[in-house]
Amino acid sequence: MRFIFLFIITLFFSSTAFSQNKLVVSVKNAEDNESLAGATVMVEGLKMATKVNAYGLAVLQNIPNGKQQIIVRFLGFEENKTEIVFPRNTTDTLLISLQPEEEEMDEVVVQSTRSSRTIKNIPTRVEFIAGEELDEKANMKPGDIRMVLSESTGIQVQQTSATTANASIRIQGLDGRYTQILKDGMPLYEGFSGGLGLLQTPPLDLKQVEVVKGSASTLYGGGAIAGLVNLISKTPTPNRELNFFLNGTSAGGLDLNGFFAQKFNKIGLTLYAARNSNKPYDPSDIDLTAIPKFERYTINPKLFVDFNKNLKLNVGVNMGFEDRIGGDLHYIDGKGDTNHSYFENNNSNRVSGQGSLEWNTGKIGKLTFKSSFNSFKRELTTPGYEFNGQQLGSFSELNYAANGEKMEWVGGLNLLTDKFTEQQYNSFPLRNYDLLTVGGFIQNNWTATGRINVETGLRTDYVRDYGFAFLPRLSVLVKLNNHFNTRMGGGLGYKTPTIFTEESERLQYKGVLPINTDENILERSYGVNWDVNFSTSLFNNTVGLSINQLFFYTYLNNPLVLQNESNGVYKFENIDGYGDSKGSETNAKITYDDFKLFLGYTYTDAENHYQGLVKENTLTAKHRLNSVLMYELHDKWKLGLEAYYFSPQLLSDGTRSQNYWITGFMAERLWERFSLFINFENFLDVRQTKYGSIYTGPITNPVFKDLYAPLDGFVVNGGLKLRL
Repeated sequence: MRFIFLFIITLFFSSTAFSQNKLVVSVKNAEDNESLAGATVMVEGLKMATKVNAYGLAVLQNIPNGKQQIIVRFLGFEENKTEIVFPRNTTDTLLISLQPEEEEMDEVVVQSTRSSRTIKNIPTRVEFIAGEELDEKANMKPGDIRMVLSESTGIQVQQTSATTANASIRIQGLDGRYTQILKDGMPLYEGFSGGLGLLQTPPLDLKQVEVVKGSASTLYGGGAIAGLVNLISKTPTPNRELNFFLNGTSAGGLDLNGFFAQKFNKIGLTLYAARNSNKPYDPSDIDLTAIPKFERYTINPKLFVDFNKNLKLNVGVNMGFEDRIGGDLHYIDGKGDTNHSYFENNNSNRVSGQGSLEWNTGKIGKLTFKSSFNSFKRELTTPGYEFNGQQLGSFSELNYAANGEKMEWVGGLNLLTDKFTEQQYNSFPLRNYDLLTVGGFIQNNWTATGRINVETGLRTDYVRDYGFAFLPRLSVLVKLNNHFNTRMGGGLGYKTPTIFTEESERLQYKGVLPINTDENILERSYGVNWDVNFSTSLFNNTVGLSINQLFFYTYLNNPLVLQNESNGVYKFENIDGYGDSKGSETNAKITYDDFKLFLGYTYTDAENHYQGLVKENTLTAKHRLNSVLMYELHDKWKLGLEAYYFSPQLLSDGTRSQNYWITGFMAERLWERFSLFINFENFLDVRQTKYGSIYTGPITNPVFKDLYAPLDGFVVNGGLKLRL
């Protein structure tokens, strides 16, 4: 009996032992076949993980029978997943080769500079936002691109209306009119639409966003004194992309978005459609909207045709229609009376078309023609006042690129038209204008050595009524070693005067006189920047560290300033003096396992020098801190915690604002075909109304103060993403 009992016990432990398996894994770099000591090897779904030792091997014990996913991760390399059925029919060591992530990044070609060089080999400093980062920002503001841009160092989104949330982009302390916004290299969101452009541009059909800070007028003409933002649309692939995005907010917002993309042999199609809306929202109980009531419809279809391997065409249409009203809540709710009568209504519609034709003329040559047309109508109405007009614009470019191994040349011609026509309601002078700009440019990229790349450019523009502008540009990239590189560059810029500025937008164009072509002149500038990049891995390759340090300076000659003449009449004058902006941006990224920490600091010193006086730019935070902590468990979880600090800002009445922090938390749970997300934006509930009144005078005719902090406070939003 004892023998039988011992036999059963022995058999039990033997079968248990045989159901547990041992796996030896060798992890190597796919490029050079070198062992990757410190890589993590784990079994998915089990609390079973180990590190690769100094000999390049990792040993996993007691793996259960059945199908198991073996996951291998290493900083700077793509994750590898291998499915193995246990018990294996061999005891051989499992060899896994990891592909460096840098190889993938090397394939990213920045489009804004028209170069075929990859992002790591471009001398011009370009900030690149794409992929998961765009997707995460869409969780916070799916209806517009404010969140995509406002969380970058050196960029500030400036709200220009207290009741309708109109806003502009400021780069490195300069006014929003000095930032050029492009869609696929073509201007669409300037002039009369500038205050609403950020609010009416969705991020969900974008493949990437490219930002060039500092004078960049040589690239696409006037307007990029502070820099440019180029929004790059998604393109179709043979794999179908069908996404739906549903989002709701505690402030009464609702976003319904859909995107489709697919390539069928030689024909491709992308289609974006959206409905975005919000109820009037007043968290401060002051009877004025912090978020206006609006309803917007957007549809962007785009067709891609590959006639053959050398000839490609794409054409697209953007259409957007919006009715936006802010002001007194009683009036908006239909309960207005003599004590509740203030409102600001923006009724706008945009129809634009874009197209490009590319012809590869040989092994290294490519001829490209692209063109866009834009119609933007806007009716701005307040009690007793109406400003109604239409802006028609067009842009055409023909360029030829010769892309050699060491030398790359791009040359071309541009034609830009911009016409604004105002509907007359009274005897005040009309603000009509009709601009025409003809330009030619040439650019060169030279790989001088394996460590030095040089980019030069020269543009000449003729602006009708204002004359010629000559715009040279030079940038140099030096790769000191595998860890250090540095860029230095600079160029000239200009801006054609129009009435559409942050100052006039705040006044709703009341009493603003038209530009006088006999008196007003081009604003001209030059700018330089220098940055140093360092990247390395620490603690046996378990921690990644990258640091970027940028220094910038921009000089603006004869800046256009809106002067108060008398009795509510304002006139634009080029002051006899200059403005300048100088400072630095510091960015650091630290990665460990599934955690990423982003830290940023911006120092901005922007001033105006005229009439023997030096005056600090208003509404410019001299010190700003950015911090974002992300946790990403591959294909399962995304968690993000962020905090942003703004130092006191000079206001137009000579006082200084309150300093403040903006905080947020985002969580997303992912499955194969859908995900759920929730975002707690500004959960400390920072609002300018907590620091004092945002207007003077009666509520029936308020005069609004400078806006330097959020008005909407703590807002929760969440929703569903479908990937079909």
